[in-house]
Amino acid sequence: MVTTMERRLGEMLVKENIISNDNLEKALKKQETENGSLGRVIVEMGLASEWEMAAAIGKQLKVPFITLSHYEIDRQVIESIPEEIVRKYKIVPVDKTGETLTVALSDPSNIYLQDELRLLTKCKIIPVISFESDIMEAINQYYVGEKEEGNKFEEMLKDITDQEIEAAHEDDSVEIQGEGGAEEEDDLAVDVDDAPVIQLVNLIVSEAIKAGASDIHVEPYEKTLRLRYRIDGVLQEMTPPPKKFQNALISRIKILSELDIAEKRLPQDGRFKARIQNRNIDFRVSTCPMSHGEKVVIHILDQSGLKINLGDLGFDPEIIKRFVDGIHKPWGMVLITGPTGSGKSTTLYSALGTINDSRKNISTIEDPVEYQIKGINQVQAKADIGLTFAAGLRSFLRQDPDIIMVGEIRDLETAEIAVRAALTGHLVLSTLHTNDAPSTLTRLTDMGVEPFLVTASLIMILAQRLVRRICNNCKEEFVPSEDMLSRAKIEPHPGIKLWRGAGCPICRGTGYKGRVALYELMVMTEKLKELVIGGALASLLKKAAIEEGMETLRMAGVRKALQGLTTLEEVVGITVADDQ
Repeated sequence: MVTTMERRLGEMLVKENIISNDNLEKALKKQETENGSLGRVIVEMGLASEWEMAAAIGKQLKVPFITLSHYEIDRQVIESIPEEIVRKYKIVPVDKTGETLTVALSDPSNIYLQDELRLLTKCKIIPVISFESDIMEAINQYYVGEKEEGNKFEEMLKDITDQEIEAAHEDDSVEIQGEGGAEEEDDLAVDVDDAPVIQLVNLIVSEAIKAGASDIHVEPYEKTLRLRYRIDGVLQEMTPPPKKFQNALISRIKILSELDIAEKRLPQDGRFKARIQNRNIDFRVSTCPMSHGEKVVIHILDQSGLKINLGDLGFDPEIIKRFVDGIHKPWGMVLITGPTGSGKSTTLYSALGTINDSRKNISTIEDPVEYQIKGINQVQAKADIGLTFAAGLRSFLRQDPDIIMVGEIRDLETAEIAVRAALTGHLVLSTLHTNDAPSTLTRLTDMGVEPFLVTASLIMILAQRLVRRICNNCKEEFVPSEDMLSRAKIEPHPGIKLWRGAGCPICRGTGYKGRVALYELMVMTEKLKELVIGGALASLLKKAAIEEGMETLRMAGVRKALQGLTTLEEVVGITVADDQ
């Protein structure tokens, strides 16, 4: 039977142009026969998205919407409602303050359920709305007792035995290319004929590739396993396998990476290659002993995802023109700066791809060699045997080079050799970990490089950051608050509008999908050279560079926020104010 509240919900959906009157009547008729909620019927019929329904219900009932993946729910909160109740009603407790319990529901119109929860928990119930799919994911993550029959990890691994761990080591149906392994790369498709532990690892890795993740984190806790993927630079919770499969899972990953499965007291590093969805992908594996077992982080290097064309990296026309001019100079040094994960390697490889020419001898020393580029001599640094960046650079200078790329300038020795190479007729590309372009100059002099050598060798410095892109599927316009504008140092004025992602299934409720690069290009000028030789502070160098036309990272970020590509929250969180 259709309730008055459901009828009002339907009328709101029509009023908001989410569904038509005809489709509403069809949904109401189907709801009467199936005895389900109207919202669920509308979603199942494909008349509206899960996000549209959640937003409409929240608006109707004045109940806030939350993205569950943004919450780390305390174990005591989880224990406030039994598993059979949360699974039956598709709810999950989120927070508890005193005698007040916040509960996420997909259908907060069920006031009878809220009354039952109040009696059960002896707490005041504060309802919030969330996607049913997110609620079920949270249930599978936090309730580690009996799972639903269809849980994919339980179903896949219900018959696993300790003997199968050793069998996985001997299995010859899966060939992995490790540090010195087989020539063929493994196809990590989930095959029902493989041992269950092999299926588990293949599934975790394959799902990470599908999600566009850059890293996989497998983290052991006292009673649970935690599985997270880093997507668009942010770690997101995934449904983990049960705790009892911890040893099998980690042993399989260590076997693939040619690590010692018996050594659980020390960190280990390894790698393997695989072919997934017709793509050759390299995986870097790091294990580290924790209180409740070994944590494993798998870094994903997807060759097919490498943007080798500078035009694909999001440079503004003026910046890309000046950058390309700089990397085509016959000698000198070009530095790219930023924290780990800011896209420096991608920019370096794209620059090398742009200047790669059969008439030039190009050599690189990297740690690690992330991507192979045809026509370029690439060396893997191995500090444990003495093959450091400095040692590699010295060797290159005897190899008749035209262009040299050094993965990172970490110390004075490497910096001095790089500067000397740049001053003796070679183009040198490298990276540094600094906050912005101007502070790179003071970093080099602080290392001990003479200021006159810095100014004589340096062509330009490119600082960069990656911010999350607003999801195009749920992008919406809004009027920002004065406080938000003030934090970004934007003068408020009538009519100013920004954009944000409301959250939808496509972006997993985050409001973001993909990333946008911010660039700060500082070309060495006579004025800057004079300031460096005079020992000027980074703040003065920055002021002078801005006066000469440099757009800072914060300026670039604000501009992209005003263009609707990202949000001010992202920009303020990733960049520093220009007066700092």
